[in-house]
Amino acid sequence: MRLCVPPRRTGYRQTMKALTWQGVGDVRVDTVPDPTIERPDDIIVRVTSSGLCGSDLHLYTVLAPFLDAGDVLGHEPMGIVEAVGHEVTHVSVGDRVVIPFNVACGHCWMCEQGLHSQCETTQVHEYGTGAALFGYTKLYGQVPGGQAELLRVPFGNFLPIKVPEGPPDDRFVFLSDVLPTAWQGVAYAEVPKGGTLVVLGLGPIGDMATRIAQHQGTRVIAVDLVPERLERARGRGTEVLDLTEHDKDLADVIRQMTDGRGPDAVLDAVGMEAHGSPVAGISHKLTGLLPDRIAQPLMERAGISKLAALRAAIEIVRRGGTISLSGVYGGAADPLPTLQLFDKQIQVRQGQANVKRWVEEIMPLLTDEDPLGVDEFATHHLPLADAPRAYESFQKKQDGMIKVVFNP
Repeated sequence: MRLCVPPRRTGYRQTMKALTWQGVGDVRVDTVPDPTIERPDDIIVRVTSSGLCGSDLHLYTVLAPFLDAGDVLGHEPMGIVEAVGHEVTHVSVGDRVVIPFNVACGHCWMCEQGLHSQCETTQVHEYGTGAALFGYTKLYGQVPGGQAELLRVPFGNFLPIKVPEGPPDDRFVFLSDVLPTAWQGVAYAEVPKGGTLVVLGLGPIGDMATRIAQHQGTRVIAVDLVPERLERARGRGTEVLDLTEHDKDLADVIRQMTDGRGPDAVLDAVGMEAHGSPVAGISHKLTGLLPDRIAQPLMERAGISKLAALRAAIEIVRRGGTISLSGVYGGAADPLPTLQLFDKQIQVRQGQANVKRWVEEIMPLLTDEDPLGVDEFATHHLPLADAPRAYESFQKKQDGMIKVVFNP
C-alpha cells in the first residue's frame, strides 16, 4: 500500500535529529520537525548513511551569506524508503535507495540531455543558478539536506537509485556524489589512450578520480600536501608528488615526468580549498562575517576564489591539453589568465556532476571484486552526534580524516 503520509510505528517520534547550520564555523545537531509528503511523487527516506563532502566546508565558511540559522545540511545520503506519495511507482516502502545530490525532475529538456545539474524544473531563477541541491544554500534552492534521520525526496519516480540488499552501505553511498563527480571529472578530462592525467588534490573526489582513471588504464600523477592522503594514493600504485616539496617547481617536475610537454589533462579537484591566494582567503573570511544584506551581493558580483590550483593546472597541462574542473569555485569576478589559456590552446570542462547520467556506467564496478575500493574508502564512520567535531577536524585536515560517513 502506498501512503501519502509517513508511516508511524508505535512510539515513532514526530521530530528528528539533524545537523543544522547556525553561523560561520558553527554547525549543531538539533531536533527539527520530521519531513512529510508534500507532493504526490514525494518519498520519505530514513537515512542510514550520509557523507561529509568537501563542498560542505564552503557552507561552513565561504557561503555563509546564503544560509539561514537552522538550515539542514548534507547532500550524500542513502537509506530506506519510509513512505511514498500516491503517484510513486518507481520505489516502494522498504526499498534501499541512494539519493543523488542534484534535485532533478528527469523529464525536462536539460534532464533529457543528461544535464541533471541544470534541471529546468528546479533551476533557482532568483540567483540565476542551476538545479537545486540537497542541503546547499539559497543559491541552490535551500532544500533540507540528508545529514539527518529522515529526508524528503521529490521526484520519487526518477531521483532515487535503487540498490540491492546485502552489501554494506559503503558499497553504494558514494553514488550520491563522490563516484559520479569523480567519474565525470575523468570523463571530461578526455585523456587519450596511453596518456597521462595529473590530479590536483587528494580529497575524496581527487582520490576517487585517481582510482577511476587507473582502472581505465590511464597513467595518473597526483599532487597533494597532506601526508595521509599522499600515502593512501601511493598505496594504490599512484605516482604522487608532495606539494610541500615542489611548491615552486611543480610544473617543471611534472614536465620532466611527461616527455617535457606536460600531461594530456589536469583534473582540478581542489577548487576554493586551495592553499595560497592570501587575498582571496582574507576576502572569504571577511565576507562570511558581514551581514547577509551586504555579503550576498558582494559574493554574487565581486566574489574572488582562491585560484592557486586552477593557475597551477593551466601552467602544468600540455599545449592543446584539457583541464577538468571538479573542485568548486565560487568567485563571480575571478581574474583568469585568459591569454595563457588561449596561447596554450587549452580546453576547459567543468560543472556540477550530473549524477544520474553516470550511474549505469558506474554500477557494474560496485561488485564483490570492488575494483575502486569503495568498501574501504571512508576513513571515519561516526554517529550524527559527532558531526560538529567532524566538520572542524575535516576542515583542519586532522586525525587522518579524508572521508567521513555519518550513520544517523
